Amino acid sequence: MNTDTTASWTAAFRSAVISPYEDIELLPLRAFSAQTVRQIIRLDGGGSALRIRLSNRYGSAPLHIGGARLARRTEGSGIESGSDTPLRVDGAEEFTVPAGEDIVTDPVEQTVAAGDELAVSLWLPSDTGLTTYSLVPLRTGYAVPGNALAATTLDGAEGLEELDTRHFISGADVLAPAGTAIAVAFGDSWFEGNGTTPDTDHRFPDLLNNRLREAASGTTTGLVDWVVNQGLSANRLLTDEVGEHALARLRRDVLDVPGVTHVLVHFGLNDLGIPGQEAHPASAPIPSATDLIAGLTTLAERLHAAGLTAIATTLGPYKDTVYDGYATPEGLAIGREVSDWIRSADSPFDAYVDFDVVADPADPDRIRDDYDSGDGLHVNDAGAQALADAVDLASLKV
Repeated sequence: MNTDTTASWTAAFRSAVISPYEDIELLPLRAFSAQTVRQIIRLDGGGSALRIRLSNRYGSAPLHIGGARLARRTEGSGIESGSDTPLRVDGAEEFTVPAGEDIVTDPVEQTVAAGDELAVSLWLPSDTGLTTYSLVPLRTGYAVPGNALAATTLDGAEGLEELDTRHFISGADVLAPAGTAIAVAFGDSWFEGNGTTPDTDHRFPDLLNNRLREAASGTTTGLVDWVVNQGLSANRLLTDEVGEHALARLRRDVLDVPGVTHVLVHFGLNDLGIPGQEAHPASAPIPSATDLIAGLTTLAERLHAAGLTAIATTLGPYKDTVYDGYATPEGLAIGREVSDWIRSADSPFDAYVDFDVVADPADPDRIRDDYDSGDGLHVNDAGAQALADAVDLASLKV
């Protein structure tokens, strides 16, 4: 066990998880039985050791893991020969995650760096029930029948399934130098990365990390070391689903994240858009600007009470979304009012990022054509780069 007192556990990867038992179901739910699931994570920062966070938070029964392995990924489902190592919990290679709980594996003494791609393989010998999962990880996962923990690749295996959702993995921590500081991107699909190219790491937080690394390699000093992504698609500020609402998940997904000093916030679009959609149950009416401002104020106050720097983004444009009922004149007007408040001296946030950089100058309620992913609600890779470029790095000074 590493006893280095000059280092501390710091979040190097996060993946916000949701319940499979919600009324709003955006993607097919699933369970696993007698299968190996191999999923890829990309580290935002590095250290001298690593531990993985596994979640059965929303499971209805204990999750039996017959074995778990960590390896460096090559391509596809392939892993680097000789890099494979067991993941243990309290020294055991076979373990159970109780229903409603999260666990952290024992540390793996292995030096890792920002950008490293790691494969986490789980052998699931019995029926898992519906899984605790991440909705839009934008990272292909793999499932095959039987115990394939030792397989150097699953590509071409009989019964291979490719997964668009991520299951059971909620994060990774690294043993980083004491004083390492990180930011959490806490928001909705604009942070999780909807609309950007899968398996390329072109989400807004990824591209902001590129800027931070470039700054650190030059003359700029004193910034946070990296950003982890706690974006959750279709998440709302004030109302549950998709996922627990922002104020409810704040403690677990932000305040308890080791190493956090700064928080970037993007909420409000789904509060305004989901109530108008016939495809989803009407769980709440469209909130007023006063309601959203009060919620964002509470969020900022809780961040400040924890000693964190709070950075808001204005609400992204979405007028031309293809999702029926999402964009309404009322919702768009409220969004403009909330964004104006975020920019004003009345806002309690320490800084803001203006997401109007991706708006059409001739019609600021809609995304510019060259930044539109095609659905009118989310930006593409170029749009995500524009958002990352809009961040004043001085707001991320420690």
